[in-house]
Amino acid sequence: QVQLVESGGGLVQPGGSLRLSCAASGFTLDYYAIGWFRQAPGKEREGVSCISNSDGSTYYADSVKGRFTISRDNAKNTVYLQMNSLKPEDTAVYYCAAPATYYSGSYYYIWSRVHTYDYWGQGTQVTVSS
Repeated sequence: QVQLVESGGGLVQPGGSLRLSCAASGFTLDYYAIGWFRQAPGKEREGVSCISNSDGSTYYADSVKGRFTISRDNAKNTVYLQMNSLKPEDTAVYYCAAPATYYSGSYYYIWSRVHTYDYWGQGTQVTVSS
């Protein structure tokens, strides 16, 4: 049974940092692209970042470029999202997601689409406030 579990969220002051983790079970994480999404109250779920399976390419939303870094630890079957210089507008529930099938092509045009992914974690709350 495929399962994704996020952790690492919390309350942080503006300018602070958090590291989110996405632990996978039931499949080998490095065979699949993993995406991070977030959803703020009243807003649509948006793509934040993705790390591909084929060549390790990484993708970021413009709003987080230079502040967030995605990485994976295959030995731990875990993907991380390091978030620095956090802003109040980063406040949201953060989700990690994975597709159900192996895809060897580029995720350049599809990484931020919700429908690219089939498995989702339960989410972890990130609140940036003073």
